Amino acid sequence: MSSKFLTGDNISLRPLKLDDATEEYTNWLNDTETCLGNSHHVYPNTIEATKKFILNSISDKNNIHLAVITTESENKHIGNVSLININYINRSAELAILIGDKTYWGKGVGFEAAQLIITHGFNNINLNSIKCGTFSNNKGMQSLALKLGMKKAGTLRQAAFKESNYLDIIQYDILLTEFKNK
Repeated sequence: MSSKFLTGDNISLRPLKLDDATEEYTNWLNDTETCLGNSHHVYPNTIEATKKFILNSISDKNNIHLAVITTESENKHIGNVSLININYINRSAELAILIGDKTYWGKGVGFEAAQLIITHGFNNINLNSIKCGTFSNNKGMQSLALKLGMKKAGTLRQAAFKESNYLDIIQYDILLTEFKNK
């Protein structure tokens, strides 16, 4: 039985647990296609590293990492969504999302997961600003950011190195006032 934290129409979000440290989850971060537009897939991921990440996330108050679970199969862990680098003084955080199970790509679960955690950030953590940065080759995340109501905030030129190329990082953000007016 999983402990749901946030529930949407098609997915729920729950805290990560050690049982999530499966070969499937570990391999999401080892898969070139899954990690093409993000900072993962630089170092090989292992089950031990995944367990360590999960254990560290359990008591971390500056980062909220949640498992994305399908409602059709309560125990089907298909990705993660996070609010990271939470700054309680400036009331800001960064959104991070990874849908690792490719059978769920293009089905709106990333949007739903991001909406749930952004709503939680504004309504329960009292954030004023949530931002995300994505590589210039990650068209899916750029589209998702705009669909979430985020605005393009700027570009960090050649700020990332991936697959033998320097890539720009495109930054997006949404303010509490914009979120409430959606």
